[in-house]
Amino acid sequence: MTDEDLAVALLRATPTHEDRSDEQLRGWAATALAFADELPVEPPDVRVVEESGGVTDHLVTLAEYDTRTRTVTVRTDSLALLAEVATRKGWTDVTPEALRAAAVAHEVVHHRLHGGLARDLRRRLDHVVCRVGPLRVRGHVVGADEVVAHRYAHRASGLRRSPLQLSAALAELGG
Repeated sequence: MTDEDLAVALLRATPTHEDRSDEQLRGWAATALAFADELPVEPPDVRVVEESGGVTDHLVTLAEYDTRTRTVTVRTDSLALLAEVATRKGWTDVTPEALRAAAVAHEVVHHRLHGGLARDLRRRLDHVVCRVGPLRVRGHVVGADEVVAHRYAHRASGLRRSPLQLSAALAELGG
């Protein structure tokens, strides 16, 4: 599967998109991927700490960003689980260092997707939720920011395997 196929699947699984056409989801996925490809890769300007506590019965959290302290908390147990999933899949090119870098980059770009960048993404996605004459109100496309963050993390981390592919493999664990 391509990243676009995986992004469409991610959007399809997002509440509010169940009845959207494949054409619309594919367009949004392609736009979000292209948007991420255009973002400059910058070294993360954050403090990074490592803690466990990312794996629960129903959720796996790889990392979290605290805007107040500008800190990314990387969840070591989640990274270990993802590395184990990659090993089971035979993906020997997935290293713990690259997974960690991808998790940090993912969180940093989520933070960057506030303000002007969010407006730019919304404009590019062009999801019109209301029209009054010539006025158009663009809505948020739920999940598009995840597609952007996954693609950016791929570019910024040096991972040879796509984070979208890794997320799909992780999701297979839950059935």
